[in-house]
Amino acid sequence: MLGGAGNVAANVTSLGARVVLIGLVGEDEAGGIVRQLVTELPDAKATLVPRRNYPTVVETRVVARNQQVIRLDNELIGPPSLEEARAILSALEDALNETDVVLLSDYGKGVMMGETAETAISLVRNAGKLAIVDPKGRDYSRYRGANLITPNLRELQDATGLPLDTDDDVVLASRALIRDHAISAVIATRGEHGMSLVTDTSAIHVPTVARAVFDVSGAGDTVAATVACGLAVGMLPEQAAHLANAAAGIVVGKPGTSQVMPSELAAAPRHQELGPSNAKIVLVEEAVAYTRLWLSQNRIVGLTNGCFDLLHPGHLSLLRQARGACDRLVVAINSDNSARRLKGQTRPIQTELARAAVLACLDLVDLVVIFSEVTPIALIEAIRPDLLIKGADYTLDNVVGADIVQSYGGKVLLAELEQGFSTTDMIARIRAVS
Repeated sequence: MLGGAGNVAANVTSLGARVVLIGLVGEDEAGGIVRQLVTELPDAKATLVPRRNYPTVVETRVVARNQQVIRLDNELIGPPSLEEARAILSALEDALNETDVVLLSDYGKGVMMGETAETAISLVRNAGKLAIVDPKGRDYSRYRGANLITPNLRELQDATGLPLDTDDDVVLASRALIRDHAISAVIATRGEHGMSLVTDTSAIHVPTVARAVFDVSGAGDTVAATVACGLAVGMLPEQAAHLANAAAGIVVGKPGTSQVMPSELAAAPRHQELGPSNAKIVLVEEAVAYTRLWLSQNRIVGLTNGCFDLLHPGHLSLLRQARGACDRLVVAINSDNSARRLKGQTRPIQTELARAAVLACLDLVDLVVIFSEVTPIALIEAIRPDLLIKGADYTLDNVVGADIVQSYGGKVLLAELEQGFSTTDMIARIRAVS
């Protein structure tokens, strides 16, 4: 997959923006792969300057049981030649007319060494555009005049030599960079402590929103790309910071250098407002994104469906068996309209949101998704679970979606029934008493 500035470009395009990617690649096989991968990005243009006598940087991650063990880098670091620097800056000048924001992603590999970064920032500012820098190293004088820089805590400490134990420490260090290098603002990314947006007159601290941390690789790329996209469409810096913080919380839950989808980002505010249980209630698009993540982590994903109108021990038995056979369980429930079409006009007793909220409180359940069709065929096709679970009152031939799941190697589980429990019987008894 694309790394470095290529991953930034991939994040920009995944959010729906157009991107012009400028950089150096070696004249080798890896360089050819980079060029091919860039052509696959939607709405992307690229000027990839060939670098003679330098290999394309390749990072190889060794992963065992979903944990990165070691990273092996094949690289040769050095400043661009005069000819290479001229080609980079010429490409930048050509791109400025169709650009709202220029993001300089410095990975310490050579592209931004020498006077390239400082000259680029001058070109950008003279064109009246915004210059954002994702920095590296100790010498930030080359970023002089940038509108915004996005260091992580280690980079901020390397650049200032100041302690960063508290919010106030982060503000003081950020303002040292602002003062010394004529930088307008700093967004300091602080891992589990979220991020801080600092100017010479204000500071806000945004708490982390990560729901689960799987891999922090590329999180800084996501932050920089999201901030750039936010500012490009007219967001205030504090709005862009909140958006980027939400994006970082999503991307660290994915393996490798990954991207954030608009549907995931759009749902992030709802997840922050809801409690941990209700945050399990997701849209179909979110359910698909979560299950793709789990499948990429070699988790066994199970799906069961039904109305789940009045939850009773029979339902609990089904859910226990289902969760015992998989690593992650998605429960799909019929909407109120589709439940009425199945059960009649007097059903359901509880609304779809009430039914979903009860299920979401169960530790057995990882996600709840409401579907509006009579059957979950479309949902099954979208999620492609490893395991489809229904009660043993069904046979394999009449389990909706069984043929789809089996067609790609999935399995169907018919869970044993807990005798003596039926929602229909419960409702009849309640009405008889009343």
